[in-house]
Amino acid sequence: MIELSSGLSARQVAKLIRQLRAEGADPALKGRPWKLGFEDRVLVATYWRTNLTMRQIAVLFGTSKSATDRIIDDLAPKLALRPRKRYAPETVLIVDGTLVPTRDHQVAAPSKNYRYSTNHQVVIHADTQLVVAVGTTLPGNRNDCKAFGESGVDHATRTATVIADGGYPGTRAVIPHRRKHKDEPLVEWKEEHNACHRRVRARIEHTFAAMKHWKTMRDCRLRGTGVAEAVSGIARLHNLTLAS
Repeated sequence: MIELSSGLSARQVAKLIRQLRAEGADPALKGRPWKLGFEDRVLVATYWRTNLTMRQIAVLFGTSKSATDRIIDDLAPKLALRPRKRYAPETVLIVDGTLVPTRDHQVAAPSKNYRYSTNHQVVIHADTQLVVAVGTTLPGNRNDCKAFGESGVDHATRTATVIADGGYPGTRAVIPHRRKHKDEPLVEWKEEHNACHRRVRARIEHTFAAMKHWKTMRDCRLRGTGVAEAVSGIARLHNLTLAS
């Protein structure tokens, strides 16, 4: 049940629960207590792995649909990734955008994957490949070069060097060398730089592939801020699996 619902091992879930308790995610509350213990509520809140409906989750955990909704509303924001505020000057980060098919058309837009999607700018550390920042949610038709600034990741990573693909012209991100004319080849040293750039930048594509093992990243039924909380929470769970 643990690995099925969260994608984490029992040891990793125990570590997550310790982190959440240290952050004050399980305060003593007055009034009617939760039917499920904190450990079970954390498993309910990590349902992004399976992308089950609220009714299906309620049956699995022996609770009601409304209680499942309340658990997710309470814990999903607390599971969000805590981005770092400052980086050492020599730090190298990698940024790229990923599209998440989203059924809430209020926050999504038709995009190049021919579906209503949201654009999420994700930043990883080039050495550790851990996710260090996730930008605010934008419509899926937003270009990456604009989303870099509008999502807040440009400001969040201002103290570090950021590399990106060729879709970020006009930003401070380091992008590959481009030919001035279509038929004009690049000089040898620029070709070598581009080859090195591609090898390093490919790490974020591996990160996206791993994050999309959580099925919510492939078809998000959540509304409003739900998709932003899901992507940020999945980033934290991904880091936990990578670091453990």
